[in-house]
Amino acid sequence: MVSEAPPFWWGKPDWRAWGLWPFAAIYGAVARKRLLNAPREKVDAPVLCVGNLTVGGSGKTPVAIALAREAATIGLKPGILSRGHGGSVAGEPHLVDAHHDSARHVGDEPLLLARAARVAVSTDRSAAARLLIDLGCNFLIMDDGFQSARIHIDHALIVVDARRGIGNGYTIPAGPMRAALVDQMRYADSVLKVGDGPGADVVLRQAARAARPFHEASIKPAAPEGIAGARCLAFAGIGEPQKFFDTVTAVGGQIEIAKSFGDHHFYSDFDAQDLLATADAQGLEIVTTAKDAVRLDHASEALSALRKRVKIIEIETVFEVARAPRAIIEATLEAWRLRRIEAR
Repeated sequence: MVSEAPPFWWGKPDWRAWGLWPFAAIYGAVARKRLLNAPREKVDAPVLCVGNLTVGGSGKTPVAIALAREAATIGLKPGILSRGHGGSVAGEPHLVDAHHDSARHVGDEPLLLARAARVAVSTDRSAAARLLIDLGCNFLIMDDGFQSARIHIDHALIVVDARRGIGNGYTIPAGPMRAALVDQMRYADSVLKVGDGPGADVVLRQAARAARPFHEASIKPAAPEGIAGARCLAFAGIGEPQKFFDTVTAVGGQIEIAKSFGDHHFYSDFDAQDLLATADAQGLEIVTTAKDAVRLDHASEALSALRKRVKIIEIETVFEVARAPRAIIEATLEAWRLRRIEAR
């Protein structure tokens, strides 16, 4: 989890990264072998993977939502595969019910993804894919899973946060990379830079050298009434809480207190009571992310009380070139068509 990862991962390489380099080399070698040799089951539908190069969040979920909605507008029936990080689902794939499932059961991201398409949660992505196909889905979007190499990917879109990029560029445990950049880019089909900043530049240069197309997008926040000009207590348990705090400021909120929690943090009654008491004592509006808010649903009385008070800033991915989502989908469909021809 990025918020719990060593801070030195996100700066220039130093003695800590250098000292851990031998272990990173071993990790990278294993990751390279997995990418190269792991059997990838070919499922009977086109598969678009929305992945990233590092551990932690890079904005994949809103990208997957945007692509699912675009797929639906052109007559496809999208389904989304999710591992359900943080949830307790085990065994057979579970079809997410946004009205009844809790984040503790299926994870927080699947509940957001279910707003755009049917979502199947499972560590067995091939089984989840078969479930969605049986339910009539004819276009699959895999949220994360780029490095898992469990099923064949027709198009791998790599999402890179323009602020953080790939950190110090080292693989785990010396840095945040899941495998060496060159090894991962070998299996990437396109790159999406999200936000502003130079962090993604090294990846974009690598993509250009490999003749991979790249796209750009920004995150558009939608603030509820009562935030602009208000004094706020902002809290977030996401990969990069500071990004959310910057968003609150961008929509006009005045942050008096900012509280960060670990990524996918499940809030306790004590957390809820503390947040409410602090806000009441100082007369503050309470504001959080949509991802945090779903972790307050179907929960205890204290968490429900917090859920009723909290104001949510929703976000959506806006592509710089409006036709980019359709181009990514069309590239996936073309790869799928060629795969079917080769299989004959």
